[in-house]
Formats: sequence, structure tokens, C-alpha cells
Amino acid sequence: MTARIGIDDVRPLAGDGTHPTKAVVGEHVPVVATVWREGHDAVAANVAWRGPGERRDRTTRMTEIGTGLDRFGATIVPDAEGLWTFRVDAWSDPWATTAHAIEAKLAAGQGVAEVANDLELAARLLEQVAARKDRRADQAALQGAADALRHADLPLGARVGPALSAEVRAVMHEHPVRELVTKGPTRQVWVDRQRAAFGSWYEFFPRSTGGVDASGKPVHGTFRTAFSELERAAAMQFDVAYLTPIHPIGRENRKGRNNTLTPGPDDPGSVYAIGAAEGGHDAIHPELGTDEDFAAFVAKAAELGLEVALDLALQAAPDHPWVTDHPHLFTTLPDGTIAYAENPPKKYQDIYPINFDNDPPAALAEMVRVTLHWVERGVKIFRVDNPHTKPPSFWTDLIATVKAEHPDVLFLAEAFTRPARLWGLARLGFTQSYTYFTWRTTKAELTEFGEDLRDRWDDGRGNLFVNTPDILPEHLQVGGPGMFALRAALAATLSPTWGVYAGYELYEHEALKPGSEEYLDSEKYELRPRDFQAALDEGRSLEPWLTRLNEIRRAHPALQQMRTLRFHHVDHDALIAYSKHDPASDDTVVVVVSLDPHETREGTVSLDLAALGFAPDEQLTAHDEVTGETYTWGPHNYVRLDPTRACAHIVSLTRRIASDLEEPPA
Repeated sequence: MTARIGIDDVRPLAGDGTHPTKAVVGEHVPVVATVWREGHDAVAANVAWRGPGERRDRTTRMTEIGTGLDRFGATIVPDAEGLWTFRVDAWSDPWATTAHAIEAKLAAGQGVAEVANDLELAARLLEQVAARKDRRADQAALQGAADALRHADLPLGARVGPALSAEVRAVMHEHPVRELVTKGPTRQVWVDRQRAAFGSWYEFFPRSTGGVDASGKPVHGTFRTAFSELERAAAMQFDVAYLTPIHPIGRENRKGRNNTLTPGPDDPGSVYAIGAAEGGHDAIHPELGTDEDFAAFVAKAAELGLEVALDLALQAAPDHPWVTDHPHLFTTLPDGTIAYAENPPKKYQDIYPINFDNDPPAALAEMVRVTLHWVERGVKIFRVDNPHTKPPSFWTDLIATVKAEHPDVLFLAEAFTRPARLWGLARLGFTQSYTYFTWRTTKAELTEFGEDLRDRWDDGRGNLFVNTPDILPEHLQVGGPGMFALRAALAATLSPTWGVYAGYELYEHEALKPGSEEYLDSEKYELRPRDFQAALDEGRSLEPWLTRLNEIRRAHPALQQMRTLRFHHVDHDALIAYSKHDPASDDTVVVVVSLDPHETREGTVSLDLAALGFAPDEQLTAHDEVTGETYTWGPHNYVRLDPTRACAHIVSLTRRIASDLEEPPA
């Protein structure tokens, strides 16, 4: 049956609406819909929304967006974690229809006889609202306006004046007479804690934190030696310390340096070849420490204001206990051997993929057990390795099962894959996703990427990693220190969530071979101790810049938003400009980044000030958070970026006050 009033194109919407959209506690979530009916009568709408455990809807009146578009919008702000619902309800608004008819007829010069029926209809509507028990405080004003409409001895203007006053209009808007009420479909929103949308990640291998011995030979690190990395990450203002797998490493088919098949006696093997005689996914590599050491590590991170994220790599080394105890978890080939992982031309002889189709219930039960094992030990964030190689139904079930008991657990999908898989996995419940940022370098590519990321925010949240142990992009191999700086600026300001893999701050850029994105002497296969302090002391470290970026992100709520990202015109292809706004604090930030790591670039940034909530020609105070300088900015602003000084302007815009210094434009 067709609804009496049309309610179409409701947003937010993830995919076809089968799965919940995403939000976080305190986020301003815009709800919009097209609402229409036949004829010329006015329609109105509100959002009925409800949090987890609530029995009654909260309602928010929607306002018309634009003129003649039949588009209505409102903002809801969820205040608790869990599954929320919302619904757009629409109705015919007889008061708005009648009030408009009176105004239009009077403007056309029509007299008392021609508007008599409209006056009586308006009076009856006013009395209808005045009679409600909950409107007793407004009864006098409403009844007085109704009486005036019927007062034949008054001039026509005096008769309609009270009814069309701001006071009465406000009451009739907030407490309307609703006819032909039509309820739209109920939609769902999963609301996470704020870390789901905002955070800075620092990835490292705990085993590389042991330093070197007297002969210069690397020493295997432990959770205790990794305390120093926690302290350094916290000093750089990161929020999440992300550890690659910490489990026992298989000995069978163990890989040597640079992924060779001939390991030496001291080669530790790939951390992703999980499982050995010492245990599997619920065990800790003996050389890293004990359960007590890991507990101390998690506690130390919390003391420093960090959360620990663990790699959830659901695969096994050939000598993992699962191979003996649960052989049905793997694929047996015709020759009787178990299939190892391949991504031609890459071969991973030290890894057996899980076959989730052999015994789906058993596979799910074991993977849930493993995940909850670490949740119970204080881990609430998981980076999931290669989720696009597992069945979608598995992720739906695992994530839902874990979050049913622990709604604050977050999952990051390492899904460097085709768009259908990336966004499809996000809709299944993944909290965040890796993205294509790593390979977007030109102004046009970055603009398209940023707008797509913004427009898909209800589907999934992009976590922009500048590098990973698997990916050393070509631009970092050849771009020099300036490229490292500008890519960090882009990642840290385009998305509320970004990440760095250790070594980035040292400008590590040597690839295994030309055309490869693999690091030379990859840390995946060997210990790689680094002297971060020496590099910092000698001025060859990016740590100060990473720290400043994270400080600015924490200080400006605008940079913690994604829905308000807007790109602005710059008359130079090597300069990109965009802004963000936080509706709660009214914080506005404009970012201008040079995409040239070598040469000074100049241009004019043309800001759409009206879209940012300012007057089109307003003169504003512009404080550069990078240089500390303050300027006067307006619609058009000259910028100059010298990569030897600063690769970006990160500018806070505020209205000028009398005490503002008169400064020339930047």
C-alpha cells in the first residue's frame, strides 16, 4: 500500500539499508528526507529516534532545506553506545497551509469576504492547540489570537496580526496540528565510543625494541623493553599503540630475511606465521614475556593515555596447534598436503589460511573465543588482517557476537581491496577501514578521495595510514623528507583517524627492489632496532612534526569531524585547500597543503565563507597553528608554502574582535 504522504531518500543510509549506519557518542548526525504530497498544502516532518534500552522516542522537528526542493533536515546527537533507531514521520500541516493562504491573499489585496473562511479555519486550529493540556501556558495567547481573527469590528490587519506574530507562530510550529500522519521506515544507527571516529595510531613491533648488544647484534625485545615505545608514542600525542602479532611463531617453513626460504639460525620468522609448540592465537611469544608482562604493558599504556590495539590475523603456521587439533579448519589439496597462502606472484609457505566453509560453526566459535580472550585482558581495539579473504557472513557473526557483550570493542579492517569489498566489509560492522589514500597523490585524486570518504561516512570510517609494514608507496621512496611531511599533514587533517608505522619518522624509504612496495630488510622478517633519540638529537627526525599535528588535532574539534569536509579553490595544482567545521564548538579550520616536497609554491585560496557560516565578504582572524602567525583572511587569500619551512598552513578562523591585531593577509 502506498503511504499517504511520500517519504523518500532518507539519509543516513548504509548501502541498501540492511545494515546500520555509523555514528559515535556526541556526534552531530544529520537526518534528511524528501517529504511530499499532492496539491499545494504544506507538509512537515520530524525525526523519531530512540537509544538502546529506551522505551519512548525522542522527537526532533525537521526544517525545510532550500526552497521548493521538498527536502527536510534535522540533527540528532546520540549520547550512549549501542544500537539506535530513527524514523522520519511526515504529516500535512493545516496551520502552515492556512497561514500561508492568509498572507498570500492579503498580499494580493483581497478583502474580508475573500479571506473569511481562512480566518475561521485559522481560529479553529489555534483553539485546537489551546485546548491541549500540555499547552495551558500558551492558552491565553492562542485564544486571544483566535478571538482577534473572529473580531469583525477590527481592521483586517489587526485581526490577523496576533495569529501571525512570532510568538504564536513558534507555538504552532513546535506543537503542530498533524493530519494524514505517515510513518517512514525504521532505520538503525550503531553508535560507538568516540575513539571509533577520532584517533592517531602508532604501529610498531615489540620484538624490535630490545636494542643491540656490544657487538651490534639486535636483541629480541620484550613487553618491558617496549615501554620506551609507549612513552615515545604518548609524547608524540598518539592515542593508539598498535602491535603487530605477539604470538608464538612457527618454525616449519619459517621465512628468513627479506622473505627468503632459507632462514638463518637467528632469524625470528614472520610475526604473521602464527602458532608453534608454545601455543597459538591465545598465547604470547615466550621471548616477548609472560601474561603478567603483557598485563603490565596494557596498564602502562593506559597510564600514558594510550589504548593497545592488537593484530587479529586469522591464519596459522604449519605447526600451529590448530593443524593437529582442528585440521578441518584448513584446505587439504588432492596430494594430501594443506594449502598455504598465495597471492601470485607472492607465496606464503609459512602460513595456512583458514577454510571457513568446512565447518562454519566451529570456525566461528574458535575465532570468537580467541577474540574474547584478548578482550578479557584489556584489549578493546583489533586491527584485522586481510578481512577480504574471509566470508562476509563470518564477520557479521563474529563482530555482532563480540559487540553484544562488549559494545566498546572496535575493529579496523585491513582491506586494501576493491571498493565493493572495502565498503561492503564496513557495512558488515567493521568500525574503521584502511583506504586508498596511500595511492592518491594529485590534487584531483585527493579531492575525489576526500569527498568520497566524507559521503560514505555512514558506510564506513577511513583510517588513513601513511605507510604500513607491507606498503612503502613509490612517492615515499623518491620524494625525500618533504614528501614524508606533507603526506603526514594530509592524513592527519583529511580524516579524523590516521596512522603511522614506526620508521616513518626516520624517513625510511628503501624498497626491496625497483617497482616494489616492500621495504628492504622488512621488519616482518627480522628484528629492526632503531635509535630514535639519536635521530632526534641530530635533527633528522620527523617526530616534532608528527607531535605538532597530533597536538593541533586534539586542540581543534573541527579536525575531529568528517561530515563537514569541504574543498576550496586554489589557483595552483600543487596546492590543495579544504576546511572542516565542528557544529558543537563552532570551531572552523582551513588546511592548505603543498603537494610539492621540493619547491616553494604560491597561490590564492578562494574560500566559500558563506558555506562556513560567515558573511560572504567578512574579514576574519586567521591563526596559523603551524607557524604561530596571525593574519586577516577574507574570501581570497594569498598563501606561500616553502617545504623547508612548513608544508602546510593549518588555520583557525574566527570572527574579528576589536582587540585583533591589524595584520596584512598571509
